[in-house]
Amino acid sequence: MEIEEFFRMDRWPNSYCPGCGNGIVMNCMYRALQDIVNLDKLVMVGGIGCSARIDGYVFSDAIHTTHGRAIGFATGIKLGNPELDVIVIGGDGDIGAIGGNHLINAARRNMDLLVICVNNWIYGMTGGQISPASPHECLSTTTPAGNPEYAFEFVKLVAECGANYAVRWSITHPVQLIKGIRTAYQKKGFRFVEVLSLCPTGFGRNNKLNEPAELYKFLKEKTYIMRDENRIAVNLDGKFPLGEFANRDRESYIESLKKIRG
Repeated sequence: MEIEEFFRMDRWPNSYCPGCGNGIVMNCMYRALQDIVNLDKLVMVGGIGCSARIDGYVFSDAIHTTHGRAIGFATGIKLGNPELDVIVIGGDGDIGAIGGNHLINAARRNMDLLVICVNNWIYGMTGGQISPASPHECLSTTTPAGNPEYAFEFVKLVAECGANYAVRWSITHPVQLIKGIRTAYQKKGFRFVEVLSLCPTGFGRNNKLNEPAELYKFLKEKTYIMRDENRIAVNLDGKFPLGEFANRDRESYIESLKKIRG
């Protein structure tokens, strides 16, 4: 599939700030799905936020929902027509904060959805406030002296809740991110792809990372790829582990329903 068939080119150029990682996410998503996706069966679901707007650029059916409710809407779509492939895309504020209860319960149910969470550690669209993913002591418009809170790590949370697949990569690891999205799309049950993608406007300016190149270097230095066979996912020296946190084939929610209904 050519890129012109995957994206709505009449809506380009996109609305993202210079240096925003959402363009990389879109590119990786296309490269991951171009030869395996059926756009006639695909529904993209987004809530409110910069990354949630990606749903409108893909040449498939899409629905833009209220803030924090993307997974809830996506669940209804999948239950209404289990033959559809449903992808939810959004940010840490939309999916993990306002929509946090939907996230953990969809993972617990092993609902048949693919969720791509573009985690920029901030509320990027609404003013640069901290989110539940913002690192301890980081600066934001609501924490100008430093964030006193400690962050959720969504990929670990989802893995512990029972998702079949949970992986985290960053925009500085595009090859691995492509593989992660591709693997997630081909599995059943609840699949979660977290993408660390720092916001140059909301996070970068507040934390004195004024140039996109500086931001990307910072992100590269703050992450490491898990290589231990036991995959002990710890934050070594304040760095975030990348890789697969869950990869299993537990019975999915749709499979469970079919079994109960006979």
